[in-house]
Formats: sequence, C-alpha cells, structure tokens
Amino acid sequence: MEKIILASGSPFRKALLANAGVPFTAVPADVDERAVEAPLEDSGTTPEEVALILAEAKALNVSERYPGALVIGCDQTLSLDDRIFHKPRDKEDARRHLLDLSGKTHQLNSAVVLVRDGEVLWSDVPIARLTIRKLDPGFIGRHLAAVGDKALDSVGAYQIEGQGIQLFEKIDGDYFTIVGLPLLPLLKELRKLGAIDG
Repeated sequence: MEKIILASGSPFRKALLANAGVPFTAVPADVDERAVEAPLEDSGTTPEEVALILAEAKALNVSERYPGALVIGCDQTLSLDDRIFHKPRDKEDARRHLLDLSGKTHQLNSAVVLVRDGEVLWSDVPIARLTIRKLDPGFIGRHLAAVGDKALDSVGAYQIEGQGIQLFEKIDGDYFTIVGLPLLPLLKELRKLGAIDG
C-alpha cells in the first residue's frame, strides 16, 4: 500500500480517517490561509471554489516535502449567500456569527483533494445546507458560556457533534461533509486508486 498523508492537524479529520481504518500520517500544511484567500476576495470566486483552492494549496504544500506520497488536502468554508465566514477571533465575534446565522440557512462547502508529486489527481466539494433556528440573544450568550473556547474552533462558532446541535432546525447533508472531511467520496477514490483495500 502506498503512503497516505493527511495534510491537516485537525483532530476531527484525523479521528474520522483513523476510525475508517485508513493507514495515514498527519502532516499539517504550512499555508497562510488568509494570504491565499486575500486575492480571491471581490474576484467573483465562489465560496466552494475558495474551499477547493485552500484544500489544494495545503495538499500541494505537503506534497512538495513527501515525494511519491498520496496527500489528502481539505478545507471548509461556511457561506451565507456570498459572504464567507472565518473562525471567530473571540467570544464577541462568535456571538455576532450566531446572530448573523440565526433563522437562516447557510452552506458548509467541504473541499477534499488528492495530490501526488505536485499533481492534483482528484477533487470534490460536497455541500451541506444547515438551517439555524431563530435564536434568542440571551440563549446565544448562555450557549457560548456553556461551550467555552470550543466556539472559536470552527467557522460557524458551533460543533454539531456537541452542544451546537441545539442551534439547528434542519440539516441537509452528510455528517462527514459537515465536520469537514467528505469521507464517502474520499474512500471511493482511494479504493479506485488502489491506495486502500477495496
């Protein structure tokens, strides 16, 4: 079997791959995401394309250091219409995120790519659509106090696998896309490439 590298330090992504029985090494990419994203602003680039460009940048960065390895790159953007949200800087920023998302349907665009020796072999950007119920500002404050700094770890200021599930009214999309590693299409492609048993 060939060497598979996950170009991410995310504990969620590592756990998903490990639980699926994929043998891999995690090597976080050395990419300044905001620097990659900056020229894309006001360029007409869609949130889905931004996620894909960031995922490719991460995979290509790690691929340079590991010749011959199959590198998985991933990134996720959260978009509300054409606005892209970033991880909240602090609790106040997280509060604003949740107020902005309250009562609306947003998209999680989860890009995944496979790269070997600087060449993109495959990519996909599954989308999940999530509707947050109309939130009372007082509840938002209590919720953020309960979850603590975990609210700063994700673009939407929530973890759907934890107490964040209480924020939602409706979810269209699979769990893996929501947590940021579209596992089913990735496993299918790894089998097709002969990188895992299939």
